[in-house]
Amino acid sequence: QVQLVESGGGLVQAGGSLRLSCAASGRTFSTTLGWFRQAPGKEREFVAAVSWGGGMTAYADAVKGRFTISRDNAKNTVYLQMNSLKPEDTAVYYCAAELRNRITRIPREYDYWGQGTQVTVSS
Repeated sequence: QVQLVESGGGLVQAGGSLRLSCAASGRTFSTTLGWFRQAPGKEREFVAAVSWGGGMTAYADAVKGRFTISRDNAKNTVYLQMNSLKPEDTAVYYCAAELRNRITRIPREYDYWGQGTQVTVSS
């Protein structure tokens, strides 16, 4: 099993930055870690993912060039640096783990999920 705990969400003005963290515990070796988000009334959508070694990453088009995903396996933590935030980035952000070290954008292919952290961007 894998346990995931997100932190770092909050309220920020448009154009500002936030860094989300997700602390993982349990069976974390050789896992892909990803970030998803869900706004009210919308489906959960892929944001970014990083492979176990950090050599492979993927981003949603909506965040490419503004968000950066990284991981520190010594700390069992994945980060999402979010810059140039827009009101449309407002959502609950979830961390997820995929146990086969595949980069995938499909929520159902992730095996474990955190509880989420709220990000609100004001205009």
